[in-house]
Amino acid sequence: MSDAASKDDLLGVEDSVKSSGLTGLFTGKPHHRNRATVFSLGSRQQILTHDFLNPLIVPHAAQESNQKFQFEALFRSIHLAFVDHCSHEFLFLTDFFMVSGQTAIDLHAKVMGRAIAHLIRAFDEKIATNFDCISLHLCICLCDKFHRLLTERETPSMSGYWETISNQLWTRLAQVMQMHNDSVKALDVKRMQTPIDTRPHYIVRRYAELTCAFLVVTESSGREVGQKMEAILESCEDAVEQLLLRMSATLSSPRDRLVFLINNYDLTLSIIDERVVQDSRIHSIIHELEQKAIGEFVEATLQPHFSPLLSFVSECEPLVQQGHTHLLVRYNDKLTAVVQSFSANWRRSIDAINGEVVKSFTNFKNGTNILQAVFTQLVQYVQRFSKLVSHEIFRDNPARNDMVNIHHILVELKKYKPVY
Repeated sequence: MSDAASKDDLLGVEDSVKSSGLTGLFTGKPHHRNRATVFSLGSRQQILTHDFLNPLIVPHAAQESNQKFQFEALFRSIHLAFVDHCSHEFLFLTDFFMVSGQTAIDLHAKVMGRAIAHLIRAFDEKIATNFDCISLHLCICLCDKFHRLLTERETPSMSGYWETISNQLWTRLAQVMQMHNDSVKALDVKRMQTPIDTRPHYIVRRYAELTCAFLVVTESSGREVGQKMEAILESCEDAVEQLLLRMSATLSSPRDRLVFLINNYDLTLSIIDERVVQDSRIHSIIHELEQKAIGEFVEATLQPHFSPLLSFVSECEPLVQQGHTHLLVRYNDKLTAVVQSFSANWRRSIDAINGEVVKSFTNFKNGTNILQAVFTQLVQYVQRFSKLVSHEIFRDNPARNDMVNIHHILVELKKYKPVY
């Protein structure tokens, strides 16, 4: 088989340089394991569409030309031959023995019994040693397509056989995915070979490629994501999410931790969006996590620059909402300090925020969108502050007339609008 995945090709295994023996020792040329076919789909989903009814693989011809195939290609070829044989056998039996209905189906089952038993045993052994989860999922979808093909031909659909093989594949897929999840959970982030920074991590890229592969294969099969696949996707997402939190905890500042999370969520969503058309629950879960992190980042970005304003709003709004407006009197002096601080620093702070945010994110478009979210939140804080200042408790405070007009702020913010 072509570059078959092994038990060492796990989601949570770090990329490392493997020695290639004495030759490698003297030449200094490192040997890297090619994991492209382990986590990335490439065009393998075409076996469910364009290549589904391709000619059979002829073993001796393939050996002579030194051809190698993925597991699912061999699985498809063998089962296409099996399906064609089942179809021809059924037509022969009905014509030769002049039987029909259930009698013909029962006779066909007896004739095909040995072949079915042999295939089940043979594939049980091969499936049990398959570590390629994309291949396993493709084979599950192939079972469904072959089942439908027999039904379309109006021959016995061999439901029991496809169910048995599918169960073997689902069981193995769950085992392999558990190995991937366990490898992610066992990863010691403090001993990783590559230092963690705010950029997306390559293990997360692997996860994104794998999740995307599952979703693309499901789309190509013409089916929706079922409960079994949903469970597999969510358990893997949970393992990677916990890894991200452990990784982010190694970064010194809360702001950098949020940038790290957002960059990794954005990478995952971008990879999925590039190839997947249908909405999926796993996409929604990751999107919600990203939006939550962005919300926290927005507050963390505004806090150092507009702390007095934010504190005033967060402390005074509840008093107004709860009817304790008489307690606002104690904030008269604080109001003056907030207005003076804001008026003196708001332009400089906006420019500083622009520089901080744009440099933080690896995806420029995502970074500019987050920058606009920060500025939108700032405008909302200013509007909420202005509403509080207009309360009759503060009517005699001269500082209320010194607050920067919201129109001036909006004009300044327009300078930082992105142009794509």
